[in-house]
This record gives sequence, C-alpha cells and structure tokens, in this order.
Amino acid sequence: MKSRYVASLIGMLTLVWLGDVVCVAQTSAAAELKNPVAASPESIAAGEQTYRKSCAPCHGVKAEGGSGNDLIPASPDLTDAAWDHGSSDGAIFNNIKNGVAPDFNMTPWKDQLKDEEIWNVVNYLRSIAKKK
Repeated sequence: MKSRYVASLIGMLTLVWLGDVVCVAQTSAAAELKNPVAASPESIAAGEQTYRKSCAPCHGVKAEGGSGNDLIPASPDLTDAAWDHGSSDGAIFNNIKNGVAPDFNMTPWKDQLKDEEIWNVVNYLRSIAKKK
C-alpha cells in the first residue's frame, strides 16, 4: 500500500534543480487527480470557512485577488477563467497543498490543512466561479 502511494506521489511531482534550491514542479499527473469529495452544500460551506480563515488574507474575501505590496506580488483572482498554474481540480488541490514553486509566493498548506479541507476549498472555489 505504501509503495503504491509513494509511486503515485512521485508521478505527480518533479524535482527541479535551480542552483542551490531544489523545487517541486507539478506534472500532468497532479492535474489529473480526481476530487474525491462531492461538491455537496456541506462541503462547499466547509470550504468557505477554510477559505475565509486561510486564503482570504491574500486572495480577498470574495476571492477576486489581492493587491500585494512591495514584498509580495498581487494574488490572482480565483473566480475567473484564467488560472496560471492549472485549472483542474487536481491542479488547484496540488497548488494549495504544495504551493507554487519556485518563488513560493503561494506557500504550501500541507502542514496546516488536511486533504479533505483542501478538496472542500476546491469545491467552494468552483461554486463561486464567475459564469460565462
């Protein structure tokens, strides 16, 4: 069981050597992850609570992006169709869990949030996405 899980993780991540820093880059396997948490009203409500506590300080209460400052770049709008680091549920999950390398302006949340909490946030973001 453990070896299958490790093989899965290795398939999702690629180590990138940048001088003195090793970064983890998302591969297409992460983008193909399927959300195991149904987008129920309960999941969306839980995701909203987690979003407000953990994500809103940077991305704004309405998830329409933050202004940034001299030290931190502006955070992106999470309600539009433009997702620079992948827009599948799996890619969004991976970005929240592992952060966005190499600068990690989007820091990893794997030590603060459980996987189910992250999937709930993905469901919440889907629920507030601007409709075309």
